[in-house]
Amino acid sequence: MNEHDEREELGRLLPAVPAERGLTAERHSHHKDVLMQLIDQDHRSHEGNRDRQGHQVQRDQRSRRPSRILQPALLAGAVAVALAAGLTVGVGAGGDAGSAPDRAAVSDAPSGGSRSAVGTLDRIAAVAMRTDVGPVRDGQFVYVRTRVSENESDWGKPVKPGALHDREVWFSQKQGPLVEYGLIRENGDDFPIRILVPKGSDGEAAGIDRPTYAWLASLPTDPGALLKKLYAETPVSEGEDRDQAVFQRIGELVAEQLLPSATAAAIYQATARIPGVTEVSDAVDAAGRHGIAIAREDTRMGLRTEWIFDPGTLGYLGERSVLTRTSAMGRAGTVFDTRAVLERAVVDKRGQEPGERRRASRS
Repeated sequence: MNEHDEREELGRLLPAVPAERGLTAERHSHHKDVLMQLIDQDHRSHEGNRDRQGHQVQRDQRSRRPSRILQPALLAGAVAVALAAGLTVGVGAGGDAGSAPDRAAVSDAPSGGSRSAVGTLDRIAAVAMRTDVGPVRDGQFVYVRTRVSENESDWGKPVKPGALHDREVWFSQKQGPLVEYGLIRENGDDFPIRILVPKGSDGEAAGIDRPTYAWLASLPTDPGALLKKLYAETPVSEGEDRDQAVFQRIGELVAEQLLPSATAAAIYQATARIPGVTEVSDAVDAAGRHGIAIAREDTRMGLRTEWIFDPGTLGYLGERSVLTRTSAMGRAGTVFDTRAVLERAVVDKRGQEPGERRRASRS
């Protein structure tokens, strides 16, 4: 099967995903472009060494489980989709996941981030502990509205920022197994969020790949214990930086979930222990809001991911990714993509917007 055929096969595996701008992935973001880069690198460095085992996906290096979440904004999810298409994904030169066989032990070590990042994360954690978002019932949905601008060029070509637009997501809070557990509304269209599961499977229960408020509330609130759990359960692909994978996974939880206050505080304190975490004094989200950022660079990709927080309230504003080296894509410092969280809420139905719920409760 040649490269074109494999890309076509990847498209067939994702029937609910819009084939927009010629890029194959669930979310129109840099994760989509990273996926395509990984596929291209695979063809260059692993030609003739592809896994032909159907849709059996290796979710981590310790156990092989056949299902795989197709969740927006997941770098790990994008890599898993590539694996599902029968590719052996590599990430170019550099270390690999096996270079730190027991990286979870970092949770027992001194803080891994820079001194300024550790101090800022401690302050963010203190604010999060005082922020009560309230319980979320099993049958409800977490709603998040985000403003995004995404790179519209193929990976390796000059960055071309896309138009700002709003993206809405609804995540089911049911704890039991589900195959279709959410909805994305973007550019006027609705797309279900599904999980790749074996034929006849009931789906996947709540967990790190399908987080719910109740599952998040069940996590350890001791930062060290929490970080151990995140390192143990975060899928890491061959060649991927384990620290970066965990940082990305935490970023997904922060961006598009509702975090119980104690869990949120522990997550930020745990992040401070991840090696390579730094602080950026000024970053701008997709809504034009300036803030301080907690960041980590993926040196293989030449991208730095920044979580942006309000400098006064320390509330989460959004995220952006920035090129860290000058290349054909642009100068170092070029914003690759950016997003801003504008609204979070709990609603009773998939596709229901917060205003509709408020009107229904008054009637």
